Formats: sequence, C-alpha cells, structure tokens
Amino acid sequence: MQRRPGSDHHDETSGATWRFVRHYLEMVAAMLVGMAALGLSSLVIDLPDRTSVQVIEMAVWMTVPMVGWMRFRGHGRRACIEMAAAMLVPAAGALALLATDVMTDGDALFMLEHTVMFVAMFVVMLLRRDEYTGHHHGAGTHATT
Repeated sequence: MQRRPGSDHHDETSGATWRFVRHYLEMVAAMLVGMAALGLSSLVIDLPDRTSVQVIEMAVWMTVPMVGWMRFRGHGRRACIEMAAAMLVPAAGALALLATDVMTDGDALFMLEHTVMFVAMFVVMLLRRDEYTGHHHGAGTHATT
C-alpha cells in the first residue's frame, strides 16, 4: 500500500494528540480513584464535617493518585509538581472564597473548585505539550528529572 506524501506527519500528529488526550483521561481517572478512596476512608476515619476540611481532603485524595500514576508513567518531578499545583491551587482558592464569605454554599464551592481543577490540568498540559504528547512507558523514563 502506497502512502500519501505527508501522511507520516499526520500519523505523528494523531499519535501525539491521542497521547495528550489519553494523559488527560488518565488524570481524570486518577482523580476518581482518589475520590472513591476518600469515600471508603470516610467509613473508617471520621473527620469534621466542615466544608474547609472537605476541600482539603478532596484535593489531597485526588492529587496523590494523580502524581503516583504520573511517576509510574515516567513523568519527572517537575511535571508532577505542576500537575499537583493544578489541583491544590484551586483548592486554596476555594478556601479563600470560603474564608472571606464570598462563597459559602459548599456544593457550589466544590463545583467551582473541580471545574477550575479540570481547566488548570488542561492548561498545564498545553503549556508543556511536549511532556504530554511524548512517549512515557513506565517508571524510569523521566522519573529522575
């Protein structure tokens, strides 16, 4: 079968696009795993039922599996720290809104926080497109950087 001129570039681009999308979906899946683990942990650990505690709890429980998965996939410390910041900075913003009484409805605050987290993850990935369109196959690829 004869290939069209430029089709190798198209294959490269579509492969890179898929890797980018796959990474984003993996991060969302890791967030969901963290949320499920948080739900299970609440059966054993009884923390105060305050919105501020829940904001911190959820951000940490979603961030830890994301960073763990990124390390497993071969991403370096810098990429992991940036992705963790994409999760924790919106949580800090949510706490600031809560502390200043700008937003006191817990459900609305969580919705805003999670929306900002999804956008922040996407922005981090766009800013480091090469990191998220490259090949990362298991720990060790970039794990020391």
